[in-house]
Amino acid sequence: MRPPMRPGRRPLTISVRRGPLLESSHRVHAVITDAAGRIAGSWGDAARATVLRSAAKPFQALPLVADGAVDHFGFSGEEIALCCGSHNSEEAHLSVARSMLAKAGVAESLLVCGPHPPLRRERERELAAAGTPLTPIMSNCSGKHAGMLALAAFHSWPLEGYENPAHPVQLRMRLELARWARCDPRAIPTAVDGCGVPTFAIPLADLAVAMARLAVAAEEGGAPGRVVGAMASHPFMVAGTDRLCTRLVQAEEGRVIAKTGAEGVYAAADRTRGLGVAVKVEDGAWRAAPPALLAVLASAGILSQAAARALAEHVEPPLTNTLGNVVGHLAADP
Repeated sequence: MRPPMRPGRRPLTISVRRGPLLESSHRVHAVITDAAGRIAGSWGDAARATVLRSAAKPFQALPLVADGAVDHFGFSGEEIALCCGSHNSEEAHLSVARSMLAKAGVAESLLVCGPHPPLRRERERELAAAGTPLTPIMSNCSGKHAGMLALAAFHSWPLEGYENPAHPVQLRMRLELARWARCDPRAIPTAVDGCGVPTFAIPLADLAVAMARLAVAAEEGGAPGRVVGAMASHPFMVAGTDRLCTRLVQAEEGRVIAKTGAEGVYAAADRTRGLGVAVKVEDGAWRAAPPALLAVLASAGILSQAAARALAEHVEPPLTNTLGNVVGHLAADP
């Protein structure tokens, strides 16, 4: 395990080394807070406006539980977890997404998330070899979209157009995020996410506070307890085979939850200590996000030594060439 870093105002650096040579580097902003907003550690700009992308999904899942849609449709823990997930499009993920739509009485054709190749390369090759066409259910965000359609169906809101910023589903989810991040919902900038629905931008520290507050509230049960509990109990639905969001939860036996977002965003929470963590890779490089998150967790004593050993290939991801030979690695500078 690498020596702990010293929190400070300078950004964290993820170095890319090819053999002994420093080839590239990525600057990372990160912050750790408690539920009251007290900063336990920071690197770079904790106030940096950060587009949350899929890191917002746990908060977008909360209205389904809080409003009663989950109980009304009989959604399982796996289905709640998939609402929070950015999945690999593995068969188990697709089956759960279709189950949600069936229970809500919603046609799969109403999904507006565009299809894309699976996030896991092996799954992409498997589908290509089988000649399987890509469809919206295979989007890594199909669980979130199924949840949005279910929320609309539960409230008798229009199903078509659920992706529009002014639709009641999107207004409800924006309000929920604002509550946890302690922001004015009218002041949260929005844009269009990769899957077609609104995404939100808030200060990085506010994301950490929201995660800390969610972790604390989860211990009291209710909607937060069911959402966080689903992520902890069904981590495969949150990501899938070989993905850090899944493997970190498994390695820490549900004590830590984590959720990635595109463009190098990560959010995590320590459920036992009530701490929230937010990470943003400045240049958006996805490859730097996993080692950055794990370095920050290790610095705060959140990442156990056993988990660090189990996640060694994410702590210092290997750099390989076209022959599959390991020729270097990525690592956080201490």
